[in-house]
Amino acid sequence: MADFRTVRRILAGGAALAAAGWALRDVPAELGVRPLKSGPERADRIRRSPQFRDGTFFNPMPETTTMMTAPPVNMLGELAKDRELRRPPGPVPVRVPPTGDPSPTRLRAIWYGHASTLVEIEGRRVLFDPVWSDRPSPSRFVGPKRLHPLPVALNRLPQVDAVVISHDHYDHLDRESVRTLTRTQKAPFLVPLGIGAHLERWGVPAFRIIELDWDEEAQVAGLRFVATAARHFSGRTLSRNDTLWGSWVVAGAAKRVFYAGDSGYFEGYKGIGAAHGPFDLTLLPVGAYNASWPDIHMDPEEAVNANLDLGGKLMLPVHWATFTLALHPWAEPVDRLWREAKARDVAIVVPRPGEAVDTTAAPAVDGWWKTLG
Repeated sequence: MADFRTVRRILAGGAALAAAGWALRDVPAELGVRPLKSGPERADRIRRSPQFRDGTFFNPMPETTTMMTAPPVNMLGELAKDRELRRPPGPVPVRVPPTGDPSPTRLRAIWYGHASTLVEIEGRRVLFDPVWSDRPSPSRFVGPKRLHPLPVALNRLPQVDAVVISHDHYDHLDRESVRTLTRTQKAPFLVPLGIGAHLERWGVPAFRIIELDWDEEAQVAGLRFVATAARHFSGRTLSRNDTLWGSWVVAGAAKRVFYAGDSGYFEGYKGIGAAHGPFDLTLLPVGAYNASWPDIHMDPEEAVNANLDLGGKLMLPVHWATFTLALHPWAEPVDRLWREAKARDVAIVVPRPGEAVDTTAAPAVDGWWKTLG
């Protein structure tokens, strides 16, 4: 009997080790690559960047940018409280995105959840920060879990003309989504400087990668893409800021779109608006804010300020609803946004995931998130 128990413990231990190994097998690839070690050409570009100094990228704004390097002690206790408030009170209504060719003259957006958004501009399709995984994490078993279904499978998307990435955090740059898009799409990936190293490791051909520093631009499918500033940081490991972060301007012949990625509020939005605006549509983050990291994530009122600085005609809030990444209640970002937008006469639209928004006939805000449960 004792020998049997010993064998059983050995087998159980071996099974546990095998399961742990299986769960962690993709983690090294998920972490990406240190771009300075990915080749001399990329390393030389990085070292020449005005945003790079003393071995890392930085925010060259006059304000001091404070980043949270570890959760505050009081935050650990807060995480255990009021968990249900940080989840939707009922199923989130998801719409099946429309199909068909995009209009050559109109501007339409389809928000899939969090920051992932498809913009149809003058007959072209641009996909921003596609994250289709269940968790924004290096492991499929750890990290915040998706709070609503995906409106459409990634391999069912129509052909897009460009995939645009804002920075390399897991909730904006998803390895599995990148690999799927590499197989199912032909579009190039436009990324801030250094992120091409991650993509190359994950199998994206070099000819499909366009890496830009701030204020650099590229022409793709008749659209002008400009990499612009943001006030944030980067990193897929404990090592920070070895790739650049940023926002993006997408300009057609008549329509213009601004996507902020992740950013704290900063005076640079006024300069972007003056140089590249006004914008027919702005995609601005409104969630995952906290007093412990005020410099790297805007709150809803600051997002309204940014929209006004940019000359935005219509604002679509992103970076909320899909993953719990902060302590505020689930619906608080759009509640505060709606109140501030009405007070300052700013046009906003708050679509359900998968719902298409035509900027020339944007639906009125109906408070759909208040009716769940």
